[in-house]
Amino acid sequence: MFCRSCGKEVAEGMNYCPACGASTKKTATEVYSVSSEDLVRKVKELIHEGNVTKIIVKNEHNETLIEIPVTVGVIGALLVPWMAVLGVIAAMVTRCKIVVERRED
Repeated sequence: MFCRSCGKEVAEGMNYCPACGASTKKTATEVYSVSSEDLVRKVKELIHEGNVTKIIVKNEHNETLIEIPVTVGVIGALLVPWMAVLGVIAAMVTRCKIVVERRED
C-alpha cells in the first residue's frame, strides 16, 4: 500500500503515513459557505456529527484562516480555545467557507 499524498510505502493497517503524516483512510471533502453569524454554530454542528476529521475555515479570498483537527476525543473543554478563535474570525470577516474532510466508511 502506498500513501496517496507522498507516494511512500505504508504498512497495511496503518492509519497515517509515517513519512508525511497524511491519513491513509479515504476521505470526502465538502464545502459550506456561511455568514460570520453562523460560523460558530455550523462548526459545532459539524463536530457533533462525528465522522469529521478536519475543518478548515477560509475567508472570501480563499485564504486559510484556521484548520481544526477533529478526533473522536475532541469534545467539551478541548473545543473552548477553537471556539474562541472562531468567534474572533467571525468578527473579522463577513462570509466564510468551511471545508470539511470526512472519513468514508
